[in-house]
Amino acid sequence: MPINHAMHEKYAFAAMSRPAQSDAIMPLVRIDISKTASRERVRDVGNAVYNAMITVAKVPNYDKFQVVTRHEPDEIIYPEEGYLGIDYTPDLIIIQVTWVGGRSTEVKKKFYQHIADEIHARQGVRKQDIWISLVDSGREDWSFGNGEMQYAPK
Repeated sequence: MPINHAMHEKYAFAAMSRPAQSDAIMPLVRIDISKTASRERVRDVGNAVYNAMITVAKVPNYDKFQVVTRHEPDEIIYPEEGYLGIDYTPDLIIIQVTWVGGRSTEVKKKFYQHIADEIHARQGVRKQDIWISLVDSGREDWSFGNGEMQYAPK
């Protein structure tokens, strides 16, 4: 459940997780966004990432763990001259997804595109200002509580 947006600069969104499954691939999403972004924009960005995880990356329903950090204008740093032919604006949103590795390059490309398309459609953010990084990890790199390794090798 979302924490009260008005009282916090950092938000943690978590939904209950299904019991461990052999095919479950859990994500942790970090979203860095301008302090001036509306609550609706923050919600739509989080939902776009979650929707892409479910429809493209086949993450199980309800496995939604997101941390949103709002930043002052000087705290999101990007090359003003652009990078790889992409020009950025102060609306830059940085999204980092840590998940269990194993997805194909094709799935990752569709994942990036789905997120950019949905955020652009819902909030009008330029696709150039949606920066995404994926971090692959192993199943043994996760504890979902109780100090236990829920995906420990059997």
